[in-house]
Amino acid sequence: MSGLTLRPAREEDIPQIEALLLAEHLPPQGIKDWLPHFFVLEDGGRVVGCAGLEVYGRAALLRSVAVTPELRGGRQGERLVQAALARTRELGVRSVYLFTMAAGDFFSRFGFRDTTVEEFDPAVRGSFQVQAVSTIPQLRERVRAMRLDYGG
Repeated sequence: MSGLTLRPAREEDIPQIEALLLAEHLPPQGIKDWLPHFFVLEDGGRVVGCAGLEVYGRAALLRSVAVTPELRGGRQGERLVQAALARTRELGVRSVYLFTMAAGDFFSRFGFRDTTVEEFDPAVRGSFQVQAVSTIPQLRERVRAMRLDYGG
C-alpha cells in the first residue's frame, strides 16, 4: 500500500472511475463535469479509489467516495475524504452534503451529521443525486442524508 498515490483526477481516469463506481453501485453521472474537484488513489496506473465534489458556490455535495475491496480498512477512504474536504475549505465552501447507504458511521467521524434533503442548500438541490433521491421514493428510503457545516 505504500505505492498508492493520491492525486487530482485527470480526464484519462474517467473510465476507471466510472468502472469503480459502478462496481460499488454508485452513480457515475457527471464525473466529467466535476472532474476538477475529483481525486483518485492510484496504484501502478490503476485507479483504486476516488472521491469527488460537486461545488455550488458556498455549498458542495461530496460524492463518489469508493475504494476497491482489497484496500478497505486501510484508511484509504479517509485519505480521499480528507483531500476532498481540504478542497472545500480552499474554495470557501461553508456546508458539505452527502448521501450514503451504509457508511454513515464512517462519515460521522469527519463531523457529518444527519439531515434531510429539504435542509440541503438550495444551490445543491439541482444536483442529479439530489433530484434522484427527491423523486424516487424507494431510493429516498434507502439513503441517509448527511451534512457538515464549517464555522464562520
